Amino acid sequence: MDFEWLLESILAGIAELSLLEVIAVFFGIASVIYSIKKNILVFPTGIISTIIYIYICLKYKLYADMGINFYYTAMSIYGWYLWSRPATSNGELPVTWLSNSGIVKSIGLLLVSYLALYLTLANFTDSDVPYWDSFTTATAFVGMWLMAKKKVENWIAWIITDLVSVPLYWYKGLPLTAFQFLFFTVLATIGLFSWIKSAKKTTAYAS
Repeated sequence: MDFEWLLESILAGIAELSLLEVIAVFFGIASVIYSIKKNILVFPTGIISTIIYIYICLKYKLYADMGINFYYTAMSIYGWYLWSRPATSNGELPVTWLSNSGIVKSIGLLLVSYLALYLTLANFTDSDVPYWDSFTTATAFVGMWLMAKKKVENWIAWIITDLVSVPLYWYKGLPLTAFQFLFFTVLATIGLFSWIKSAKKTTAYAS
């Protein structure tokens, strides 16, 4: 790999960054960190980031990702509501695993959303990356839904989303956002192991 070219590309991309992208990245990273800590601030920080990315994705013709950011905003409000009104007596919504039926539903949601998004992008928009854009959006769609319900598997969906988003955003000329998703991959891996421990404690407490 030509690291000199890579460094020059990064520096050139950073020089072209808008203040909006910097703010969106900052609050996006803050949101993931709060999510790992199971802190309810995951939602207000996430809302700021996703609202900004709605505009950014429209500008760069990432229509499916623009749509998913609308969805993120709505699901953040829903998750904020769920986390602030837990069903347990200790005042915290517990971290749990998906049931078998939940896994089937999640896979079904992934497949249906991907197909619907791809057909829409390929036939009704000028998107030049319908396969990538649809896939990252579909996996993120599932991840956000599972996170709102505090399911461990949300992190698996996010890891997949992040890994595919890195080359997608780099290709679209958004290097800082690409590196944000690379950083998100690391954070999501940490989050997965953290939530696995929490789910084990929940299971032990329930038994």
